[in-house]
Amino acid sequence: MASGHSVTIESDAGKTAGFLDSAYEEAGASIAKDAASAVQGADIVFKVRGPEEDEIAALPDGTALIALMEPFAMDPKVLAGLNAKKIAALSMEFTPRITRAQSMDALSSQSNLSGYRAVIEGAQIYGRAMPMMMTAAGTVAPAKVFVMGAGVAGLQAIATARRLGGVVTATDVRPAAKEQVASLGAKFIAVEDDEFKAAETAGGYAKQMSPEYQAKQAELTASHIAKQDIVVTTALIPGRAAPVLITEDMVKSMKPGSVIVDMAVAQGGNCPLSKPDEIVDVGGVKVAGFSNLPARLPADSSSLYAKNLLAFLPLVTAEDGSLNLDTDDEVVVAMLLTRGGDTVNERIQS
Repeated sequence: MASGHSVTIESDAGKTAGFLDSAYEEAGASIAKDAASAVQGADIVFKVRGPEEDEIAALPDGTALIALMEPFAMDPKVLAGLNAKKIAALSMEFTPRITRAQSMDALSSQSNLSGYRAVIEGAQIYGRAMPMMMTAAGTVAPAKVFVMGAGVAGLQAIATARRLGGVVTATDVRPAAKEQVASLGAKFIAVEDDEFKAAETAGGYAKQMSPEYQAKQAELTASHIAKQDIVVTTALIPGRAAPVLITEDMVKSMKPGSVIVDMAVAQGGNCPLSKPDEIVDVGGVKVAGFSNLPARLPADSSSLYAKNLLAFLPLVTAEDGSLNLDTDDEVVVAMLLTRGGDTVNERIQS
C-alpha cells in the first residue's frame, strides 16, 4: 500500500456495499477466505462493529483492534476475552471532539449520513409531496418537518428537509444550536431559560436536563408537534438511555398520515412507541424506528468510515509502519479501552 502497510481483507467483506474483491486487489490488498484467516499475523485489525467472543479467539495476542466498539454496551465476557489476549482495543466512538481529531470522528461521519437518510425514509413513509407545488389542478402544501436534536445528525436532517422543500423547525437543549439551526433556514423552538443557557458539556454534547426543564420543553413542543407532518428525533446521550421526547399523547395528537422517525430507537428510543426496525401504526400516525441508518447507505458509510480509520492510523504506528501506540497522545488515551490485559478507560471501568 502507499503507506507501506500490507493489507488483508476478508473475502466479500464489501460486496453488499458495492465493493468487490477485485477492486481491493487492484488497490494492493490481499483477499483471505474468511475473517479468521484475514486476521492471522495482523498487527492491527480494523473492524466495523466490536468483536463477538468467537472472533476474539481468532485475534493474535497483543494485536490492536480498532472498531465501533459500542463501549457502554460491551458484554463483560467480550471485555474479559480482550484482556485475556492482551488486545489493545480502541473505540472509534471515543474519538475526542477536538480540531485535530475531526478527520477521525466516525460518530460524526456516520451521524451525518444517518440524518440525511432519516429524512429520506420519513419522506417515503409520508407518501405526499415535500415541497409546495402550484399547479393548474391546485396547490400542494409543503410538508411541515420538525427535527428534535440539532447535533450532527439533526443538522443534516434539517438541511435535507429544507432541500426537499419542507417547512422546517428544530429544537435542541444546547444554546449553540440556535444559531446553527437558523443558518440552515429553519426556525428554532426551545424554552430558553437559565438551565438552557448552560446545557452543553465541554465536549460539545447535550447535558441531561432536569425533570422540570423537560416538562416545560414538553409543554412547548406538544402543541407544535400536533401540527407537524414529519418529526425526526435524534437525541442521544453517550452511555445513557435515550431521553423520551415524544409521549404517546403527543403521537395521538398528530394528524393521520403523519410520520415520526425515531433515530434513537437502538438506545430505547425518543418515543416509547417506536420499535427497532419496525413501522408502528398508531391511529394512522406511522412511528418508524431505524436502528442502523448508515447501513442503508452502505457505499458512502463504508467510504467515510474507511477514511476515519486511515486518518487514525498514524497515531498507532511508528515511522517504519510497525505497531506503536502513542499513549502520550490525548486522542489515543481517550479511545483506548484495553491494553496489556487491563481495562484502562475510566469511562467503562466498573
